[in-house]
Amino acid sequence: MIADTSAWIEFLRASDGVADRRLRRAFRDGEEVWVPDVVYREVLQGASKLSIFYELQELLDTMPAYISADPWELSRSAALLYARCRWQGFTVRSPNDCLIAACAIESNQPLLARDRDFATMARIEPKLILIS
Repeated sequence: MIADTSAWIEFLRASDGVADRRLRRAFRDGEEVWVPDVVYREVLQGASKLSIFYELQELLDTMPAYISADPWELSRSAALLYARCRWQGFTVRSPNDCLIAACAIESNQPLLARDRDFATMARIEPKLILIS
């Protein structure tokens, strides 16, 4: 699976929400949780201080990195998803979310996310499989 930044935030806050419980179960069961570079960056930039930054880096560095075989195609796919949403009357709040969704689609991995924009993207692009 790929976990969006919103899922990581829920996990890091130990909120006992859906994403928090799902990530904890994945870690307990040894399930791979892939981290695209955009998620890596978003999680790290949210650190409240340097020591937290390094703790987050240490945690994320234990996860497999999702690296696209063709970054240009991944960017095109993300841009097209953003445009398709807009053509349907929905503006995605963060273009990074389209990039994260494109990573999940390209890798054939389900996406764990708490951001409502992904549900709309999944209605427009059926290849985007969300974990609920």
